[in-house]
Amino acid sequence: MTWLRIGLIVVVLFAVTLILLPLQLLGLAFDLKIRRYIPRYWHRIACRLLGIRIHVHGRLEPRRPLMLAANHVSWKDILVLGAIADVAFIAKNEVADWPVFGTLAKLQKSIFVARDQKRRTGEQVNEIATRMAAGEIVVLFPEGTTSDGNRVLEVKSSLFGAAAAAVPNVPGGVVHVQPVAIAYTRVHGMAMGRYHRPIAAWPGDIDLAPHLLGVLKEGAIDVDVAFGETIDFRQGDNRKHLSQAVVGRLRRMLARHLRGREYEEL
Repeated sequence: MTWLRIGLIVVVLFAVTLILLPLQLLGLAFDLKIRRYIPRYWHRIACRLLGIRIHVHGRLEPRRPLMLAANHVSWKDILVLGAIADVAFIAKNEVADWPVFGTLAKLQKSIFVARDQKRRTGEQVNEIATRMAAGEIVVLFPEGTTSDGNRVLEVKSSLFGAAAAAVPNVPGGVVHVQPVAIAYTRVHGMAMGRYHRPIAAWPGDIDLAPHLLGVLKEGAIDVDVAFGETIDFRQGDNRKHLSQAVVGRLRRMLARHLRGREYEEL
């Protein structure tokens, strides 16, 4: 029965992808607004098929330009956030070469950042700033890597350079940065302890194929997505202060949801 279910998921998701692919390619070719909407529908269908149940706490900041700063647990974070809103992800450059995931990232017009190529930093930051100034919601994972899902790692303040670069180019001279905590809390309705955490978390040293197979076999994962209080970033503000404020809020929100308590912004 398990393998039948996995086969059905693969077939249905492949069929959905084939249906939506021409529309997305058309949107990308002519820079149509549908290129922002279609990925959200695909992500919602993927989450439903994989059994990922999303519980949203708080609300998405309505003001623009907006950068979401989220903790990073797994590739599933992309599906979860992509199912909630029309967003563009900032990804490390090597993701573009990954099989399947790299292609999907390109189709969503993710912004690929080559962190080891300093000469391209200005170009990459400007692209992020331009996308935000145009009203797109940009998602940043400031930890720069995935964690075990139990904690928030140290964040890299340099990754907030795009927020600083966008400030002079947007009306009002302010970029809104909203912390978003992602907490995988239950599997098959039962509290997810440290034993089951590998089902949700995908640290980089674990092979993708067996991890993906494990997720497909489980088929019932609950995830809490908590939108925190927005931080307004203006000309002259310090990126390190911004990163410290973001990581502090992320850690408090994540801890509350992993303990199963009602979310309140501190």
